[in-house]
Amino acid sequence: MAKAENAELVFVPLGGVGEIGMNFALYGYGPPNAREWIVIDVGVTFPDASLPGVDLVLPDTRFIEENLANLRGIVITHAHEDHYGALLDTWPKLKAPVWMTPFSAGLLEAKRQGEQGAPKIPVTIYRAGEKFTVGPFEIEAIPVAHSIPEPMSLAITSPAGTVIHTGDWKIDPEPTIGPKTDEARFRAYGDKGVLALICDSTNALREGESPSEVAVGEGLKGVIQAAKG
Repeated sequence: MAKAENAELVFVPLGGVGEIGMNFALYGYGPPNAREWIVIDVGVTFPDASLPGVDLVLPDTRFIEENLANLRGIVITHAHEDHYGALLDTWPKLKAPVWMTPFSAGLLEAKRQGEQGAPKIPVTIYRAGEKFTVGPFEIEAIPVAHSIPEPMSLAITSPAGTVIHTGDWKIDPEPTIGPKTDEARFRAYGDKGVLALICDSTNALREGESPSEVAVGEGLKGVIQAAKG
């Protein structure tokens, strides 16, 4: 990839940074007057006591609405509500091509059928290990462990270099769903060099290791076995 004159790589988080939920990240590449954009995740968050009567909070998309002519696509990392839950509500304003894994696309369709008037969104399927191009970006889907099928980290490469956008992930030696996190692929990108790691940091300040999802299953099993009736 050749770097254009005055071209810059920029990262604009419109949600999901410094908070839990409402993940909505913009990556842009190009000169300031002709920058091309992609969106990573379109999530909701859940209100606290300061918002009585509010069920869901959606990301403020006004910035990218003002740049729709240069919006090249939306990529969803996985189908938890805080990463894709606002897609049906925001897509009519954005109307950009959408990339999702098969499982995420299936959940989106089931959700659409349950919401009267929800839009039918054209979706391009991507799978673990695949590379695909969205605007000026080449994206590789790296499988990671999480508590839902088909979660992906994304290696996002432009002429400026590569950024790793992890999505939600953990190092789980015994994931109950799907493969382990592909540490070798992350290591390979690290060896080549990356510009930045945009990383899920939930519970990062807690001491020790995150327990495996297997432990959750064992705990539930004990509760169910002990239940009467």
